[in-house]
Amino acid sequence: MPFPHPVRAVLLDMDGTILDTETIYVGAMFAALEEMGFHLPERLVHAMIGLPGQECMALLRGEFGERFQHKAFMPVYVAHRTERMKGGIPVKPGTLELFDLIEAAGLKVAVATSSNRENARVNLAAAGLLPRLAAVLTRDDVAVAKPDPALFLKAAAAVGEAASVCLAVEDSHVGVRAAHAAGAMTVMVPDMLPPTEEIRGLCLHVVEDLHAVGALLRASRSTNG
Repeated sequence: MPFPHPVRAVLLDMDGTILDTETIYVGAMFAALEEMGFHLPERLVHAMIGLPGQECMALLRGEFGERFQHKAFMPVYVAHRTERMKGGIPVKPGTLELFDLIEAAGLKVAVATSSNRENARVNLAAAGLLPRLAAVLTRDDVAVAKPDPALFLKAAAAVGEAASVCLAVEDSHVGVRAAHAAGAMTVMVPDMLPPTEEIRGLCLHVVEDLHAVGALLRASRSTNG
C-alpha cells in the first residue's frame, strides 16, 4: 500500500507545488534587490522557500540591516513579478490531471499555503483552480505559519477529515515539516530544493512530479477497493 490509511481528502501546497510560481518570485526578488544594489546569497534564497512574505522580509532585514527598506523594495519587486507573470499563472506538470483524478474519486481537495489570502485566491482563480477547491487556507488563517502544523490541521478540518487520513503534497522543507507535524500522509514533490535526509524521513514518498502523486493515489484506491 502506498499509504497507511485510505486517503479521504487531499491537501495541497500552492506555490511550487501546483502553481509554478516559486521561480517567478525568486527571480523577481533577485532582480529587485540587484536593481537596489543588494546581492542575495543562495543560502538566503533556500531559507525563504515556503515561508510567508513577512518572514522573508525579516530575513532580508537581518541580512542587509537598515540599508534594506521594505517600503522601497516592494514596488520594485512587484514590478518585476508582474512583468514575469504577463503570460499568466503557470501550473506545475500534472496539476490538472491530479485535480481530475481527485474529483473522479469523489475526494475533497483544499489548498494550505503560506501565501496571504488575497494573493492565493487571485492566483488560484487565474489558474482556473479556485472553483475546484473545497477550501483555501492561507497565512492569514493561522497565528503561526509553516513549519507549524496549524495550517494543515485547519485545512483538514475545513474538508471535514482528520489530518491522518489526508494526503498532503508539498514542495518545500518547511511545508513537509508542517504536514508531517500535523499527522498527514506527506508526499514531497521537490521544486527548487532537493530533500535532505531529514526531509525524506518525514515523507512517505518523494516523487518527481504530480503525475507520480496521481499514480500513488490510484494505487492506493485500487488497493482499498
